[in-house]
Amino acid sequence: MIVDCGVYAGGERLDLPKEPETVARTIDQDTGTFGWVGLHDPSDAEMRRVQALFDLHELAVEDALKAHERPKVERYGDALVVVLRTLWYVDEGDQVETGQVSVFVGPRYVVTVRHGDGAELATTRQALEDRASMLGHGPGAVLWAVCDSVVDGYEEVAEQVEIDIDEVESSVFSPERTSDAERIYKLKREVLEMRRAIVPLREPMEAFAHGAPGISQNAAAFFRDVADHVSRVSEQTDALDTLLSSALNAHLARVSVQQNDDMRKISAWVMIAAVPTMLAGIYGMNFDNMPELRWHFGYYAVLLVMGGVCSTMYGLFRKVGWL
Repeated sequence: MIVDCGVYAGGERLDLPKEPETVARTIDQDTGTFGWVGLHDPSDAEMRRVQALFDLHELAVEDALKAHERPKVERYGDALVVVLRTLWYVDEGDQVETGQVSVFVGPRYVVTVRHGDGAELATTRQALEDRASMLGHGPGAVLWAVCDSVVDGYEEVAEQVEIDIDEVESSVFSPERTSDAERIYKLKREVLEMRRAIVPLREPMEAFAHGAPGISQNAAAFFRDVADHVSRVSEQTDALDTLLSSALNAHLARVSVQQNDDMRKISAWVMIAAVPTMLAGIYGMNFDNMPELRWHFGYYAVLLVMGGVCSTMYGLFRKVGWL
């Protein structure tokens, strides 16, 4: 649907009907204004309606409708198209959910197309409208505000993933037996999803920070902060992936050690049980020429030997740590 439409002049929003047609007509008539049209999960008809009003490129419109694009920056004539992946974290399932924001930036208009529940732009629009000095920089200011909001979402997700990784590390090194491999692998998949959204933005944000075509020098200064945040959260994501790899290796090593301990215990008990089994097997053959077979104290002597040998072996295994 079409969420909001606004026309701005001198950093202030004009009191006009919230319709795309009004925005397009006003910016055509008044060269001192620019418009911002925001859409959320638009239908094909709504997207084509906005495309016709602002002459959006066909390929960029198709990408905006698909909502499964890789983050990228493309230029179509005098228009700039920026595709961002949005992230939000669902703690119940240790899942990083993804969405998409496509930003069409023209000389005097901005069209934002959002898919998914992440990075809602109503708050971003309101915050920008409260900063007339910033909004006065035109469409570049809107692009900065959207990028800044999306990147802030990356940092929030990274912090929540880091909390879960701390929990996994505590579980891996706890004295209790745990099975953490599945959760670690799942978190690694989520971190990979984060990297797919974050890493491709480093180069475009650096370009915007140095005044890429379509971004004024005044607006470029604000992108330096966004570029720094992208760089920082990218490095943080790499560190999280390294921590998960280390935790997985530690977990597998600990499982291997536990299995070795189990095998030692099993082997020790088998060896202890082998002594009475051997003696019972020998004296259970009942050959006539066995001199101890009819000895009055033979039964008690065998039991005493069994108990003594088993006790000695048990004490020895306890001493060396096998039991």
